[in-house]
Amino acid sequence: MTEKNIDFGFTQVPESEKARKVADVFDSVATRYDVMNDLMSGGLHRLWKRFALSRVAAKPGMRVLDIAGGTGDLAKSMAHDVGPLGQVWLTDINGSMLKVGRDRMLDAGLVLPCSVCDAEALPFESGCFDRVTVAFGLRNMTHKDAALAEMARVLRPGGKLVVLEFSKVTDALAPAYDWYSFNVLPWLGRQVVKDEDSYRYLAESIRMHPDQETLKSMMQQAGMNRVQYFNLSAGIVAVHEGVRTI
Repeated sequence: MTEKNIDFGFTQVPESEKARKVADVFDSVATRYDVMNDLMSGGLHRLWKRFALSRVAAKPGMRVLDIAGGTGDLAKSMAHDVGPLGQVWLTDINGSMLKVGRDRMLDAGLVLPCSVCDAEALPFESGCFDRVTVAFGLRNMTHKDAALAEMARVLRPGGKLVVLEFSKVTDALAPAYDWYSFNVLPWLGRQVVKDEDSYRYLAESIRMHPDQETLKSMMQQAGMNRVQYFNLSAGIVAVHEGVRTI
């Protein structure tokens, strides 16, 4: 059987190669990832994450799974929210990113369970988490529908999935946003990380990611109910949430 091709930014690659190519991107940028986030967004990513956390509404004693958690921004905050009786798992498919996140947690005095795992085949029992979060990771997954189905599977009935991701901007902002994305982002990557190509991929991957309504439909098809989304910064990013009711 001929292997089908799949999007890697604006290019097409064999389906089996996408995960490796995405891993190469994050291996390259892991140590400067947080610095670049601040530079690229002018610090706005912190506000976006704060809003996402308000929708997560983690409470003492809850069990939370943070997927593609990377350097641990969400996990760190949620660990404080769930307290000593709760648990937050910090996971990522990329070992380089997870190492940075684990070290940050330890520096903050937090010892969280960490696991390198693939969101498309989560190594957890069904219905064992109260919350599942993924911030700026879904668009890099090879089979987003499979990953969303796994996120729904590991949620208990009444549990919530929260997805923070780049999305489709308003038409009025699109020309300026495109110019910034395809000119400034690669330039910043070259200056700060010595890697222009990874940040060109970032800009391209955002354009290939499903828009707000399409992602809402995908979450519903994965088994989530009461799905809604919130546009932030004119749709540069969106927070989607859904509840598993059965």
